[in-house]
Amino acid sequence: MHHNDANGHGHLPRVKTRPRSGFLKLGTQLFFALLLGYAAQADVNVTQHHNHATRDGLYIDPAFTTNAAAGLTRDTTFSGRINGAVYAQPLYIEGGPGGRAVIIAVTSSNYVYALDAADGSVVWELNVGSPVALSTQPCGNINPLGIIGTPVVDLDSRSLFFDACVTPDGSTTKHMVYSVNVDTGGTNSGWPVDVAASVSFGATKLIPNVHNERGAMVFLNGTLYVPYGGKYGDCGAYHGWLVAFPTNNPSAPTAWATAATGGGSWSCGGVTTDGTDLFIATGNTFGASTWSGGEAIIRLHQGASFSGSTADYWTPSNWKQLDTSDLDLGGSGPLPVDVPGATPSQLVLALGKDGNGYLLNRANLGGVGAPLSQLHLSTTSIIQAAATYRTARGTYVVFMDGSDLTSFLITPGNPPTMSVAWSASQNGHGSPFVTSTDGTNNVIVWGIGCEGDQKLHGFDGDTGNVVFSGGTLADAMSGTRHMNTAIVAQGRIFVAADNEVYAFTLPPSPPVITVQPTNQTVAVGGQVQFLAAASGTAPLSYQWFFETNAVSGATNATLTLTNVQLAQAGPYALVVSNQLGGATTSSARLAVLKAPVISKVSLNGTTISVTFDSLLGPHYLLEYTDSLAAPVWTSLTQIVSGSGAPLTLTDTNAVPAARFYRVRSF
Repeated sequence: MHHNDANGHGHLPRVKTRPRSGFLKLGTQLFFALLLGYAAQADVNVTQHHNHATRDGLYIDPAFTTNAAAGLTRDTTFSGRINGAVYAQPLYIEGGPGGRAVIIAVTSSNYVYALDAADGSVVWELNVGSPVALSTQPCGNINPLGIIGTPVVDLDSRSLFFDACVTPDGSTTKHMVYSVNVDTGGTNSGWPVDVAASVSFGATKLIPNVHNERGAMVFLNGTLYVPYGGKYGDCGAYHGWLVAFPTNNPSAPTAWATAATGGGSWSCGGVTTDGTDLFIATGNTFGASTWSGGEAIIRLHQGASFSGSTADYWTPSNWKQLDTSDLDLGGSGPLPVDVPGATPSQLVLALGKDGNGYLLNRANLGGVGAPLSQLHLSTTSIIQAAATYRTARGTYVVFMDGSDLTSFLITPGNPPTMSVAWSASQNGHGSPFVTSTDGTNNVIVWGIGCEGDQKLHGFDGDTGNVVFSGGTLADAMSGTRHMNTAIVAQGRIFVAADNEVYAFTLPPSPPVITVQPTNQTVAVGGQVQFLAAASGTAPLSYQWFFETNAVSGATNATLTLTNVQLAQAGPYALVVSNQLGGATTSSARLAVLKAPVISKVSLNGTTISVTFDSLLGPHYLLEYTDSLAAPVWTSLTQIVSGSGAPLTLTDTNAVPAARFYRVRSF
């Protein structure tokens, strides 16, 4: 069945010295370091379902420490009123009109909203036509039927894409795929596209009134990918579809569809990608005597092209029984997961309405047959969007298990295996999402009591222990829908529900440094960066200092210095402040390298001494080779630290007729 609603990294100049003449030319080798890190309050964008195209559901936010999360409260100053029921996850986009960040929310009444992320006020709104009344549909349980799949944003073009079910006359049903400017709401040229009028797969047509676009879409390499399935009740000749709309020619989409009737791609997580290929899950087909696309994980290539190779699909050996019993494999979208140390390590996880978890080899799905690993995880049908995360203990997946959340570990091995780690009650039916301060620490699994207590709940990612218990009555929401999930941005959680978007905020806290800057080395004239990060209540202010002087214009978490000169060598530190106080990072020293200048070369027996001017800070090392034809440089063991005065390095065994030297500074 196709439940589609809320339920359902230098080369050196060479140095040559001849001991009998004392002639020397010198070069230097410089080493550069760059710290890559996460800068708090840097640009954050949630452009698609579960944050990433892999649908991992992981949000990295330094503000979400375990201690801070315990004090989460609803922000009652945020008034995100919208019109219509919400089945789709909201999005968060920075750099909008006037530099404002916006929350994008869509409703089944065919409204699209950009709300100011600070206070919930409307920045722009758009209605794309009349939604379809349930009374005019052959089956279903969404009334009215409009925009129900989670949109996607392409940041490069600032384009928002979504599918809207519309009726021009009250009885005709159309699926229209839109592209609008995310900053203004204006429709982009060449859009919308009437899907049924533009798409076919062989003789198979997409019949609008028996299809829903419930699954989240994805944008990859200039192409929009949109999945389709049937409606609640299994009416009509629907199929599972993946339609590819090239943005340079959207009116000429390409597509793939199941050979048999049914097999809808209806999971709310929709289509996913590992950055190269696309994956969808399909549901039950009808009357198929040979496998015809249903009950499967399908890999598709650019343009929604399916090879038919067994490397590109998997279905269990009992697919026909699953068909007969309406136990769709497609109730949850495919989840690409990488497990270090496992063989294979690049996996796809499938979760079925039969309660089973299936691990597959992402490089070779395997066709009809057994998976790499299988585990019965639930006594209920698994219909939701799972999330995955990693801690020091390993790689986890968490899914909605009835009104609970269940997390299981994927243990490295050949093959990898699964084992349940913990279960906890979220008092409702929301799809989970995960926060971490850096990707592996302070991991909190979040659930929503959708259609239950309608509160947020947070749990320790390793143990399932309660981190946030839902708060007070004032922290409850209304109109949360089955399978829905939330987003995290800039220290807040946003939940889209019927007629309202809610914001939750952490308790006010002074800045705490979470990433310290590290020592850096750069050549004269080069560029270097210092990176730091802090948590604390926004807005955070930043000021970098060199020694005791503020660096002009250096008011971000990242300090970039260009055309660096010797006078800039020394200590740097960042002061972070907010209305509650300030915090200062440890000092990080900048070493500026310049090619040493040889002032003296002397020979005493078999000992060569090389004297050169040094800088304060860098280290110096003498290296030699006996031939420049194919040089192999040998380092002498003596390393000296620069003092700002002349230094001498020696080779005590210079016995060849000629030997070539170089000095490295680092």
